[in-house]
Amino acid sequence: MGALFSRMTTHVRRPAAAILLSAAIAWPMVPAPAAARGPEGIADVAEQVIDAVVNISTKQTVDMSSSAMPQLPPGSPFEEFFEEFFKNRRGKNGETPTPRRINSLGSGFIIDASGLVVTNNHVIAGADEVNVILNDGTTLKADIVGRDTKTDLALLKVKPDKPLKAVKFGDSDKLRLGEWVIAIGNPFSLGGTVTAGIVSARNRDIQSGPYDNYIQTDAAINRGNSGGPLFNLNGEVVGVNTAIISPSGGSIGIGFAVPSKTVVPVIDQLREFKEVRRGWLGVRIQQVSDEIADSLSIKPARGALVAGIDDKGPAKPAGIEPGDVIVKFDGKEIKEMRDLPRIVADTPVGKDVAVTIIRKGQEVTKTVKLARLEDTDKQAALTPKTDNPDEKPVVKKALGLDLANLSDDLRKKHNIKDKVKGVLITAVEPDSAAAEKHLAPGMVIAEVQQQPVSNATDLQQRIDKLKKSGKKTVMLLVVTPDGDQNFVVVGLQ
Repeated sequence: MGALFSRMTTHVRRPAAAILLSAAIAWPMVPAPAAARGPEGIADVAEQVIDAVVNISTKQTVDMSSSAMPQLPPGSPFEEFFEEFFKNRRGKNGETPTPRRINSLGSGFIIDASGLVVTNNHVIAGADEVNVILNDGTTLKADIVGRDTKTDLALLKVKPDKPLKAVKFGDSDKLRLGEWVIAIGNPFSLGGTVTAGIVSARNRDIQSGPYDNYIQTDAAINRGNSGGPLFNLNGEVVGVNTAIISPSGGSIGIGFAVPSKTVVPVIDQLREFKEVRRGWLGVRIQQVSDEIADSLSIKPARGALVAGIDDKGPAKPAGIEPGDVIVKFDGKEIKEMRDLPRIVADTPVGKDVAVTIIRKGQEVTKTVKLARLEDTDKQAALTPKTDNPDEKPVVKKALGLDLANLSDDLRKKHNIKDKVKGVLITAVEPDSAAAEKHLAPGMVIAEVQQQPVSNATDLQQRIDKLKKSGKKTVMLLVVTPDGDQNFVVVGLQ
């Protein structure tokens, strides 16, 4: 998540509080405008939902005799303690230290009166004991029903003596920029704390996972707030507080919450199956940049460009091909690349789905029977037509590239797999347009303007023809030696 992004789980360390007192100055008190004070309903909402917000207490035994620090999940609440302990794991006389017990606190909220609790996965990751502490101080042992690392969510179950106060989810899609929201959690192990702010942005991608679409808020969110709820003024949960941007670990007014639109289907599946079952299309995609959109005559730039097809995935028998641009999936518009993985993942496995693509300027609809995404699935590239193994290497120049026909010797030299077909790049001029696009020796050009190429002469002739026709750019399908594909737009001038 980057150096400045922090998960927000706190460890139980209580340093003496430092209190700074300032001299009282008799300046006249001027009441703040009502808008600056915030809506009066915040207190009512907080009072209504506070009993449904809980603290999550986790424990883990650290084996101090181990010679190496264990691998921990990203954002684990035990990470900084392990680092500290393993640096100082030997006693004064060189003796092996005894195992130690580490405690940590995060936040969560009750969604069912029978005892179902939602929190972040990183709050409980690595823990061998999890307890839920209610607002009245009652501690209940919790079992982990299920977890999802891709959205950083987890579902816990406790067994209370009486029905618990529960809260309901709201519709995060209805949130507006500037709308007031309330965060409740356990910052710095202080216990239930209420803060308020506004929605600063929606659909934020902070590069933490494949389905990022965070709500950004300036409500004060700090370490320990992880897994706590973000409420609207109707007392509905519209997000799960998950991350902050902070150089120091404290709030600087940039916090992120997983929207309820993402949370609800994940929690429903954890509740029913104890795991998340996501749809799988079997394509590798990339962003439709303005250059690519121009090359494909798509206005405005939109959709997800198919760069590769998994041979075992459902997209291939449906007739979807590399170079297609997916602009609609199951009736939902694909405005940009990262919309597609979220929509596909939320679609039921086995459903026959209409997929609208743009192929060579024309809209076409394909029907795909969606498969299930497995953690072991690997996306594979589709290979163009085979080249002629008896053809001798021919070196040509185009686009600032030295190009050669693939041969057995060149495949061995660059470790190029047999499934990779096209024209080999053997050298790149340092100041060329191709160098700016990070093309490199060993890569293979499989297509020019969505047409397969099998030899260097053919590729050079196509580039010359495009230049004469007045084209300013050319779209190439470039394949790495391992078979990974990407479309790259290179200037012709």
